[in-house]
Amino acid sequence: MSLFPRWQRATGPVVQPDERLDAGSTATLGVQHLLAMSGSTILAPLLMGFDPNLAILFSGIGTLIFFVATRGRMPSYLGSSFAFIAVVIAATGYAGSGPNPNIAIALGGIVACGAVYAAIGALVMATGTDWIERWMPPVVTAAVGAAIGLNLAPIAVSGIQGSGAHMTVALATILITALVAAHGSPGLRRLSILAGIASGYVLVLLLGNGLGLMPAIDYAPLLDAAWIGMPSFVTPVFHTGAIALIASVAVILVAENLAHIKAIGAMTGRDMNRQIGPGFIGDGIATMVSGAGGGTGVTTYAENMGVMAVTRVFSTLVFVVAAFAAIALGFSPKFGALLQTIPGPVLGGLSVVVFGLIAAAMVRLWVDNRVDFSDPRNLITVGVTLVLGAGNFEVTFGGFSIGGIGTATIAAVVLYRILGRKENRR
Repeated sequence: MSLFPRWQRATGPVVQPDERLDAGSTATLGVQHLLAMSGSTILAPLLMGFDPNLAILFSGIGTLIFFVATRGRMPSYLGSSFAFIAVVIAATGYAGSGPNPNIAIALGGIVACGAVYAAIGALVMATGTDWIERWMPPVVTAAVGAAIGLNLAPIAVSGIQGSGAHMTVALATILITALVAAHGSPGLRRLSILAGIASGYVLVLLLGNGLGLMPAIDYAPLLDAAWIGMPSFVTPVFHTGAIALIASVAVILVAENLAHIKAIGAMTGRDMNRQIGPGFIGDGIATMVSGAGGGTGVTTYAENMGVMAVTRVFSTLVFVVAAFAAIALGFSPKFGALLQTIPGPVLGGLSVVVFGLIAAAMVRLWVDNRVDFSDPRNLITVGVTLVLGAGNFEVTFGGFSIGGIGTATIAAVVLYRILGRKENRR
C-alpha cells in the first residue's frame, strides 16, 4: 500500500476521500471549507486573548500535519478548539479583552496537552480503542464537556453587560446568530458565527462611529498594518500548574475526534477505525506545533463535516487547498489587524452562544448515545462533575493547584469507575 492514495477521478455522486474532482471544483470547495471554519477559528483565540492571525496560520499547518499523519485518508480540517477557552482563562487570569499578557504560560500547557493527546494516539495504535470507550464513555466525556461550558458562563455574562448600546449590540448579535443557525439555508447555517460577527460589527459602526452612543471602532492599526509580513510568534513557558490544568483537555479532544472519525466513516460508508490512532497523533502533534508558536490548541471541526454532508465531497485534496489558503492569510498582518477590530460587545454576544453550545452539545451526546439517567451511577457522576466545573472548585496542594475543569475531569473519570466496580468485576 502506498503512503498516500492515488486519488482517482470521481465518477459517482459521492466523492470518496481517495478520489478527486477537477482543479477548479477542488479550489472552490477548498475556499468553502475555509469560510466554514473561519468563524470559530477566529472567535476562539479572540476570547482567550490570542492572536487570531496566528490561529488561522496554525490551523492550516495543523491540517497539513493531520493530512500526513492519516496518510491523506481522513478528510478533516483542524481549527481552534473551544475546549481550551476555560482552562486557558483560568490558567492566565485573562480579563476578557485585548491581548492576553500571560499567553506564554497557556502555550506551555497547550503543548503539554498535545503531547498527552499524541501519546494516547500511539497507545491506541498499539492496543485499540476498547480501553478508551471503557474509561471515557459518553456519560463521562459529555459531563466534562458540559462542565467546561458552564465554567465559562460568568465570563460570557460579563461580556454582554455594559451600557444600553453595548447590551443592544450584544443581544442583537446573539439573536441574529441564532436566527441564521436555525432558519438559514444549509450552506448559510455553517456561517452563522460569521453572520453574527458581520451584523454586530455593522451595528457598532452605526451606533458608535455614526451616532457616538458607544466607543467607535479604531481603524488606525488596520491602516498602518502591512499586507504581507511575518507573524509575531510567541515562545511557550512551561508552568506546572498551567500544564496540569490545560492537559486535562486531552480527554475532550479524544472524545471529540473519536466521534468525528466515526461520523465520517458513517457518511462515507467506509471503516475509518484504522485512522483513529493516526488521527489522535496528527491532532496532538498539530496542537503541539500550534502552541509552540503562539497559536491555540486545535481539533477536527464539525463545521467542515457539515459542509461534507451537504456537498457529498470527501476528497482529502480539498482540505489541502483550504490549509494552504489559511497559511497565506496567516502571513497578512492586514488581515490580522482587521480581525482585531471586532468590537467587544460582538465578542460578548458570540461568547454567550458558543459557551452555551459547548454545554448543550454535550446533552445531545447523551441523547445520541442513549445514556440511562435512571442509573444512579450515571446520574451522580454527571451531577457531581457539573457542580465542580460550574462552581470552579479548586484544590491546592502546597504550591500546586487544580482548577474547576481539572477537578471536574478527575471526578468524572474516577467516580464513574468507583461506582461501577461491581460491573467492572463482572
